[in-house]
Amino acid sequence: MKQIYPDLWQTQAEHPFFGVTSHAYLLVRETGNVLFYSTGLSQEYDKIHALSGITYQYLSHSDEAGPALVKIKELFGSNLCCHRLDEPAVSKAATVDCIFDKREIVPGNVEVIPTPGHTPGSVCFLASSADGKTYLFTGDTLFLNKGAWDTRVNAGGSKSDIKNSLMLLRDLKPSVVLSSASVGSVPFKES
Repeated sequence: MKQIYPDLWQTQAEHPFFGVTSHAYLLVRETGNVLFYSTGLSQEYDKIHALSGITYQYLSHSDEAGPALVKIKELFGSNLCCHRLDEPAVSKAATVDCIFDKREIVPGNVEVIPTPGHTPGSVCFLASSADGKTYLFTGDTLFLNKGAWDTRVNAGGSKSDIKNSLMLLRDLKPSVVLSSASVGSVPFKES
C-alpha cells in the first residue's frame, strides 16, 4: 500500500483485464476505516490490518464483486455495502450488510451519490478529509484513459443514465477524483 494523502492509502495495482489497472483506496477514519472498491491482493491485508483494518467496504458497482469480498469480511469483520440494484450480483460473492439506493450520508461520513449508467446500480462516493481535501470515488462511472476522462456503459447500463450522472458529477468540486480502474499509468487526478 502507498500513502497518497495523510488519510488515504492506495493498494497496489491489479490488472483485471488487458490494459486495465485497478486500485482500492483505504480512507483512515477515527470512527472506522473505509475501503472503497476491492482488492484481491493478500499482501495488502497485513498493511490494512496495521492501519486498524476496515469497518466498511463500499462497492461502486457489481463488477467489483468477487472472492476477495469474503476474505476481507473474514479478516476484518467489515460491513459490505452496495447499491440495492447491484445487491443481487454482489450477494453471489459475499453477504451484503448494508444497501443504499438514494443520495445520503453513510457511516464514515461518506456521501453516496447514485450515478447509474455504467451499471444500473453504479454509485460514486464523496468524502472530506481532515486536511481539507474532498475525495470523489467514481468507480467506473468516470475513469482515466491515458490521462483523459472517459466513461463506459456495461451490459445493463444506459447511455442516457450515464449522461445524466455525468451532469450531476460536473457540479461537484472535489479536490481529487479516484476511479476504481484506469487505462494507462495515471489512476487518479487532482482537480
